[in-house]
Amino acid sequence: MTLDLAAPSLRARGADRPWSRPAEFWPGLTAATADLSAPLVALSLEALSANAADLLRRAGGLPIRIASKSIRVRGVLDAVLALPGYRGVLAYTLPEALWLAETVDDVVVGYPTVDRAAIAALGSDARAASRITLMIDSVEQLDLIDAISPHRTRESLRVCLDFDASWDAPLLGHVGVLRSPVRTAEALRALAEQVACRPGYQLVGVMSYEAQIAGVANAPSGRPILGAALRAMQRASSAELRERRAQAIAAVHQVSPLEFVNAGGTGSLEHTAAEASVTEVTAGSGLFGPHLFDHYREFTPAPAVAIALDVVRRPRADTVTLLGGGWSASGAPGVDRLPQVVWPERLRLSSREGAGEVQTPVRGAAVSSLALGDRVWLRHTKSGEPMEHVREVVPVSAGVAGDPLATYRGEGRSFL
Repeated sequence: MTLDLAAPSLRARGADRPWSRPAEFWPGLTAATADLSAPLVALSLEALSANAADLLRRAGGLPIRIASKSIRVRGVLDAVLALPGYRGVLAYTLPEALWLAETVDDVVVGYPTVDRAAIAALGSDARAASRITLMIDSVEQLDLIDAISPHRTRESLRVCLDFDASWDAPLLGHVGVLRSPVRTAEALRALAEQVACRPGYQLVGVMSYEAQIAGVANAPSGRPILGAALRAMQRASSAELRERRAQAIAAVHQVSPLEFVNAGGTGSLEHTAAEASVTEVTAGSGLFGPHLFDHYREFTPAPAVAIALDVVRRPRADTVTLLGGGWSASGAPGVDRLPQVVWPERLRLSSREGAGEVQTPVRGAAVSSLALGDRVWLRHTKSGEPMEHVREVVPVSAGVAGDPLATYRGEGRSFL
């Protein structure tokens, strides 16, 4: 199935925001998928189209590179890349990049690789080497690549430098993720010089991901003081990073011209796109709208992806049990990693069992209206991860289910 996210009728229905009327939206998904067995993952094309358009609005004219780990469905990647304003993919492993590069001509690997077979395959494939950009943050990574695939016997490889965007706050300490050791303009320039003078490599880009801004919800429900503190942290971190990143990119330009400077994520598009040194931004989660992104002040994504589970038993009068459901998100363990029950309303996970591998009990006022075989809808915390549990995604548009789209797993691929 080929998706056309720019179709006027689809855009018009998306502009009507059907998900803002839950009593219509979720039963509509139930009706559209009633003949399909659960567990299943449904994709609202109206919500996806609206999210894609809103990300472009927030990017302010900068091209958006799609983070593939947040999608993991090639049909969706292709459909979004067909929209004006989207350009290229940020992959998460080199084997994935080699696979995607069969049809996508611009793939940046977001993380360093030590995969010997994939490095050898890249070095021996001229077409793939022209389409794929490797990520590095140390000379040791170049040494490892050369040991596997010496530059005299392989294709020239494209390289992107990973510049650390975390913040060493005066009171909070380290804020952000532990990524690159390259934190200063001097260190980035020194690494750029090493790449520029090393045979077998082309320095083409710099990437810098500010997780503490892009990936931290800054308007948590019912916690205004925490929200204010998070927004203050993000403002201070953004101001520090804007100056440091500009200096670092300027230093690299003294060594070599760059094709791109990539930064940002779904939660920071407006702020990152405003930086003069940045030439493209990245987004992925904002396309599917998982519930982790419900609590940002700047934007509200539509719930494009949802998980359907069926009621299979009633252990107590106030509880029904769903088959499966243990699709907890990656990251530090916590309640916020669990899927969120969204329909019927007034249901909640059991505090002692949570979302279980083979069963998930739910309680609440709506239990009395549920019978065996009835469908319950959940949203995952993080985007893309549900696709590792299913072989296909069911697109739904205008209340009708379309032909399933194969996930990576459905195409026989599992990269992480």
